[in-house]
Amino acid sequence: MSTKKAVILLSGGLDSATVVAMARAEGYACYTMSFDYGQRHRSELAAAARVARQLGVVEHKVIGLDLNGIGGSALTDTAIDVPEGGGEGIPVTYVPARNTVFLSLALGWAEVLGARDIFIGVNAVDYSGYPDCRPAFIEAFERMANLATKAGVEGDGFRIQAPLQHMSKADIVLSGTRLGVDYGLTVSCYQADEDGRACARCDSCRLRAAGFAAAGLADPTRYA
Repeated sequence: MSTKKAVILLSGGLDSATVVAMARAEGYACYTMSFDYGQRHRSELAAAARVARQLGVVEHKVIGLDLNGIGGSALTDTAIDVPEGGGEGIPVTYVPARNTVFLSLALGWAEVLGARDIFIGVNAVDYSGYPDCRPAFIEAFERMANLATKAGVEGDGFRIQAPLQHMSKADIVLSGTRLGVDYGLTVSCYQADEDGRACARCDSCRLRAAGFAAAGLADPTRYA
């Protein structure tokens, strides 16, 4: 087994599954982390477990959080409808501080494991306007990680890797397909049902479908 370890945030969606496959192809021993954070549906957690098994990760960990305790997002507050027609500005599917919290916990696990690379599937091209998907955020978090940890202070610092940052959704799909990702295992929909079937109407569904179409590949998504 590789001695080069990486912690990878795995939501169960298309992008994060692709990142796991990329890290594995680069020779990393992959440790994946998902979050049961009070999201609208739990089918993405089942999808994350499926992806972890398919891609042969060393360990898959699910951390419980209560982000629905603060609400403020259509993904954590059922009183807020998931938008189905796009729109201007930052959408209500933005979850306040989510990537900051997730990366912080991944950082802690990485330090315990002796991993120095943390992968996240954020994207600044085909994304929904989330401020915590921008390159500036990733760069700032990496600087913070190396200020706030024993490993960073001792000079054995961390890298936050976002290999999808500047890729189109079509390029992501093509890359993952070449690396053997079974996208039929993944769930991207913001309001999937308990069986993981997608709505075909939300922003995430539309971006995913457009990616497969632009890539010229059959879309394996199961729709309700």
